[in-house]
Amino acid sequence: MEFKATQIAEILGGEIVGDSSATVSTLSKIEEGEKGSMTFLSNPKYTNYIYSTNASIVIVNSDFVPAKEISATLIKVQDAYQAFTQILEFYNEYKNQKSGIESPVSISETAKIGSDAYIGAFVYIGANAVLGNNVKIYPGCYIGDNVIVKDNTTLYAGVKVYSDCEIGNNCKIHAGVVVGSDGFGFAPTETGEYKTIPQIGNVIIHDNVDIGANSTIDRATMGSTVIGKGVKLDNLTQVAHNATIGKNTVMASQSGIAGSSSVGDNCMIGGQVGISGHISVGNNVKISAKTGVAKNIKDGAIIRGIPSMNYNDYNKSYVYFKKLPSIIEELKNK
Repeated sequence: MEFKATQIAEILGGEIVGDSSATVSTLSKIEEGEKGSMTFLSNPKYTNYIYSTNASIVIVNSDFVPAKEISATLIKVQDAYQAFTQILEFYNEYKNQKSGIESPVSISETAKIGSDAYIGAFVYIGANAVLGNNVKIYPGCYIGDNVIVKDNTTLYAGVKVYSDCEIGNNCKIHAGVVVGSDGFGFAPTETGEYKTIPQIGNVIIHDNVDIGANSTIDRATMGSTVIGKGVKLDNLTQVAHNATIGKNTVMASQSGIAGSSSVGDNCMIGGQVGISGHISVGNNVKISAKTGVAKNIKDGAIIRGIPSMNYNDYNKSYVYFKKLPSIIEELKNK
């Protein structure tokens, strides 16, 4: 679908400079712009590209004054970066406008599906599952018995949601995610073998949560594993049984939270962080990449290292750690 400069300017409340009949059908980086694409300029480092780009439309800040001739149509706005973000959201919503039920699918007679839903091919929806309005379930997904998926939530291809789990409104669950698989619960026996402890709880994911591809969230042994409102999990993250994550916390790739641990609100967790089981991480905590967290962390702490310590203390210690070989050599020579 093509969009005219006049339509885009109306969406953004911007001013057109150049050909108002210019049309675009895709988006691009300014340095890679081709005819029929739209891009933006907000960082002065990229200003030289506006004179060579082949993009048909460029969004710029309202105070931008070209130093020489530009072939593209300009749309001037107060903040070009924010305006382009708005266009990306609009484009993504348009691109994902799907509805209807494809074939083949397997949908239980007792399942309930709201209005304007999209169910892709090879989807399985179990008994008594409830899907809200404008829910999108992409091909190859599995929705177990008694699962609830609320309004405006999207499950991308290959997502598996085990029985009795709940997913809130306006969530995005990316390809390959598994919600509600068994927690890692095993009891040692006298013979040295391990006996499985049944995991009979569920997972509750609150509203506005994004979960990256191939992440896993284990069901609780009893009760619920809980992902709070507004949480953002990167690709390849692991949340174990009975763990809880507070609202608006973000966790980067390859990080994991062990069983029965809690992470507070508004925390920032870097990549490859490991949080041990049965501990509590407070609110507004920042954890640097590769940190190993083995004890409770107070509100507002900034930590780093294995085992974790105060961020500034770690940095001071690291100065000496780097010098250890020369210090030891010096001691040997005394």
